[in-house]
Amino acid sequence: MSNELMVCTPKFLPRDKWESAARAASQINPLNHAPIERLRMVMPDFAPTPERLAVLTTKYWGNAGVQLTVGFRDNPPLDLRAKILSHMNAWSAAANVKFVETAMDAQVRISREPGTTEWEQGGYWSYLGTDILHIPPQYPTMMLQGFTMATPDQEFYRVVRHETGHTLGFPHEHMRRELVEKIDPDKAIAFYKETQNWDPDMVRDQVLTPIEESSLWGTGHADPNSIMCYQIPGEITKDGNPIPGGLDIDDLDYSFAASIYPLIQGAPRIHLTLASIQ
Repeated sequence: MSNELMVCTPKFLPRDKWESAARAASQINPLNHAPIERLRMVMPDFAPTPERLAVLTTKYWGNAGVQLTVGFRDNPPLDLRAKILSHMNAWSAAANVKFVETAMDAQVRISREPGTTEWEQGGYWSYLGTDILHIPPQYPTMMLQGFTMATPDQEFYRVVRHETGHTLGFPHEHMRRELVEKIDPDKAIAFYKETQNWDPDMVRDQVLTPIEESSLWGTGHADPNSIMCYQIPGEITKDGNPIPGGLDIDDLDYSFAASIYPLIQGAPRIHLTLASIQ
């Protein structure tokens, strides 16, 4: 594995899937629906087009608890599969979620090897929450490029737990107001145009609109030590200093996970498939 520190690349569905994925997310959990009236209060000129509403729809699973199946596309050894699963299930210390391995029809599909299609780009990434149900079954929903048993333990904490947070629907913590205010809008728009080919509205929605205004849930203050807070390059911050991010799930992460997926003694977990919500 390269000595260069790799960070998470935001991964989104193709645009032609956004509206159907947003409808499915709202069906799975009605609280996912974009808070139109709240957005109008903070953004008086907000235009609620179907595409923008789809972008701002959150992707949390239902709060009754969710069990997601996990499959590995490149047949890693048993000890590596067990290690990855143990780090994914670290979130279960506070949240009513569970990841279990399956040999077929997995909902979470992990790959360590990039492919040649847009669905198989290299790096570290996961689709967000309920969006994983909309990925063609032959493609991964999470990429952990190059992970082996020789990968340093700290990378399992830093990367696997972070990407699992995305699978649970948790966005990047650097989209909190306190951190967004550190970002230079003009530089961000130029940067994400060059690196992601996003138009200005997309950059505003995904990077420059604080999560308190585009989401239904959030802790009181931004947590720069959150496992979900990854690096923002200094070239797009106002003071030139990068936002470094966290290296492991911290207490605020666990508290937030518990608020979204509360542990309820004896409550059954819900096993969801795309067919079950159509």
